[in-house]
Amino acid sequence: MNPSAQAIAETAQPIRRSIDLRNTLRQMLAVLEDERHALAGLDVDAIMGCAVGKNALCGRLDTTVPEAIDEECRGLLEAARRVNEANRRVRNLIAANVAARLDALTGQPALYRAHAPTGRIGRAR
Repeated sequence: MNPSAQAIAETAQPIRRSIDLRNTLRQMLAVLEDERHALAGLDVDAIMGCAVGKNALCGRLDTTVPEAIDEECRGLLEAARRVNEANRRVRNLIAANVAARLDALTGQPALYRAHAPTGRIGRAR
């Protein structure tokens, strides 16, 4: 996690002002962007660092009073949701790729894969 994100995450005061919430959300977006780059580079240490940073920032966001959320904050929240969802999809694709490669190496099918019947179902006459 970058130093400014850590400084915001460690602040003990509840978020009562829109400007404080905007700053925290911008830090979240920065961490999510760092995570995106770490995922692209398959940098496990950076991915874990981003997870710690996101967790700390989520803890900080949990202290937000509803009155601090204005239109700009809503936009930042939506942007953070979109980037987080994109990162989640990339993580899932990477995990599926690793699972497929492990299955190919061991010659075993995936443990949780549903097997569809191979026979055709004919229509009744």
